[in-house]
Amino acid sequence: MRYEVQKGRLLSLDALRGFDMLWITGGQKIIFALATVTGLPSLQWLNTQMHHVEWNGFAFYDMIFPLFLFLSGVSMPFSFSKRMEKGDSKNKISLHALKRMLLLVLFGMIYNGVFHSSFSEMRFASVLGRIGVAWFFAALIYLNTSLRGQIIWFSSILIGYCLVMLFVPVPGFGAGTLTLEGNLSGYIDRLILPGRLYIENTMEAEGILSTLPAISTALLGVFTGRFLMIDDHKIDRIRKSAVIIAAGIIILIAGLAWSTFFPINKMLWTSSFVLFVGGLSLMLFGIFYFIIDALDYKKWSFFFVVIGLNSITIYLVQYKIIDFNKVRDFLFGTFINIMPECVQPILSASIYVFLVWIFLYFLYKNKIFLKV
Repeated sequence: MRYEVQKGRLLSLDALRGFDMLWITGGQKIIFALATVTGLPSLQWLNTQMHHVEWNGFAFYDMIFPLFLFLSGVSMPFSFSKRMEKGDSKNKISLHALKRMLLLVLFGMIYNGVFHSSFSEMRFASVLGRIGVAWFFAALIYLNTSLRGQIIWFSSILIGYCLVMLFVPVPGFGAGTLTLEGNLSGYIDRLILPGRLYIENTMEAEGILSTLPAISTALLGVFTGRFLMIDDHKIDRIRKSAVIIAAGIIILIAGLAWSTFFPINKMLWTSSFVLFVGGLSLMLFGIFYFIIDALDYKKWSFFFVVIGLNSITIYLVQYKIIDFNKVRDFLFGTFINIMPECVQPILSASIYVFLVWIFLYFLYKNKIFLKV
């Protein structure tokens, strides 16, 4: 783990990562407050997108995790090529990737409070753990195979996962039962994972088998990063943006088609979910890349870049180390309470986001960046 400033980064990547993280660092609180206070149908609908779908289906909030993993994949070809230019071997880079995976798994366990619980209450799987494991195996595939091999791995994982989930029987339920209790991923979690499972002690949201297709989510980012590394004289940035957005539309449609027999489901990280959310991720990244890196409109993105440069930091710090709700109430509680009641929720949510951003801006100004 190191603290350093990284230069020459792809600004759209950091901006979109910050946009992604905004929604779990207070952005959803603002939407909820606006929807509650105004009652506008458009905001009411937007508020429904700020919550995870219970099982099958999709809401914008389901995109935050896979988008982050996708962006981690986009950065991989850039970071690995820089390391190779410095003389690092593939073995050395692989060892670094392994260290990164282990640190993220450990951080995820700490975030879950695993060391402060009895064994039966420990939760070993985590969001950070899945990011670490999926990114690590995507890194091994990237380092040791050609583009053709990477595409084969990407497709084989998704097809293989689909076949296993649909045709391997679960005792008491049979094959292809994609319910909370009857799916194969949950059954494997109950068999193998120690401690407490996240969903009604029935299955793990970041379980063992469902981590496999997450590797393909990271690989989709890798393909995007490889494409971006093509010399701008061969394919200019505006054309790159168009290709990325068009690819996103095609992959999204493929995900919808796949969902007709293997539903879009974040908890199971189904193959259709990988393609559907991957398509959305490509489209969103293409838009950010077009505006920021192709058209060179950068100033507006600074707010998001500050968040994106320390995304893991704020994920770990928020709630677990710094309670920004208490900080807000201590510094601004009196001011919020004297304001008209109708604006208090909006003001409270906005100040929360402001405090989180100021904390990250302090780290930014002092060139403190958590690098795992």
